Amino acid sequence: MKHVLVSGGAGFIGANVVQRLLKRGEQVTILDNLSRYGAKFNLAWLQDQFGKNAFTLIEGDIADAELCRKAAAGVDVIVHLAGQVAVTTSIKNPRLDFEHNALGTFNMLEAARLNGRNPAFLYASTNKVYGGMEDVRIVERETRYEYADFPYGIPESHAVDFHSPYGCSKGCGDQYVRDYARIYGLPTVVLRQSCIYGPRQFGIEDQGWLAWFIIAALQGKPITIYGNGKQVRDVLYIDDLLNAYDLALAHLEKARGEIFNIGGGSENTISVWKEFAPLLEELLGHPVPCTYDTWRAGDQPVYISDIRKAEQVLGWKPKIRVREGIQRLFRWIEENLSSFPKG
Repeated sequence: MKHVLVSGGAGFIGANVVQRLLKRGEQVTILDNLSRYGAKFNLAWLQDQFGKNAFTLIEGDIADAELCRKAAAGVDVIVHLAGQVAVTTSIKNPRLDFEHNALGTFNMLEAARLNGRNPAFLYASTNKVYGGMEDVRIVERETRYEYADFPYGIPESHAVDFHSPYGCSKGCGDQYVRDYARIYGLPTVVLRQSCIYGPRQFGIEDQGWLAWFIIAALQGKPITIYGNGKQVRDVLYIDDLLNAYDLALAHLEKARGEIFNIGGGSENTISVWKEFAPLLEELLGHPVPCTYDTWRAGDQPVYISDIRKAEQVLGWKPKIRVREGIQRLFRWIEENLSSFPKG
């Protein structure tokens, strides 16, 4: 039995990670400041399944270095998910974004380095480290944008360009995590995640767009599309992400010090409204109105991960296709709609 610390363990990805760990009988500590809406619902869900004493909860902020050290004491694995998650929030409050992402990740790395067990360290990075990619040629189609020169998507070797405070803070953590493997021998793995979606996701307009559009449509809230709705993303269902985490740990000797793009890849893409809206309307059984506004700063017209490295090194590949995953998410939100804020 391993002792696993999951920072952000009450969030969408974190709660799913914790569920999988507890099902296996692992010892789990959650470090979370519970600031995100849905965190308390996720904790209650975990306690309902496994009991109130099934895991240890440390309520606090990763900007607190001493708290991070206490949380990491004696653990064998750290899954670092906590942080500020929205580009828009980072633009409004760059200091908070820096403290939660750059400083918070540094604190977690130091806690790992000093805990005496050389724990495995998985870091949830982001495709936003590649920036706006203005130098990448884009082709506009009827319902989507496409890359002119990257049929498999963007590889890990593509130049990073930390556009937006969020890109800077996550990119800072990304590079620190990689370097702690080189300089200190810490077995770290950087996972540059694309759009993750699935149950336990309390999406908001600024983050978790697939969930947010479903929630808004079911509640009759106004939906605003920033840009023309042809922006394309590769999307990855939560179970496939957890499989990537498992394989990174299972192949740690090959994965340590490496960076992997983890997303749906070229086979699991959808445009944010022109292609998603028809599927949403099919699930709802009626049209979904929307309004359009100007593009958001740093928004990529298209982002698709080249995931071939993860397949080659880890033996990982997504199994759940876009339509099936969205249907699953829709059913979960529909069944739990009373848990979402009405205002």
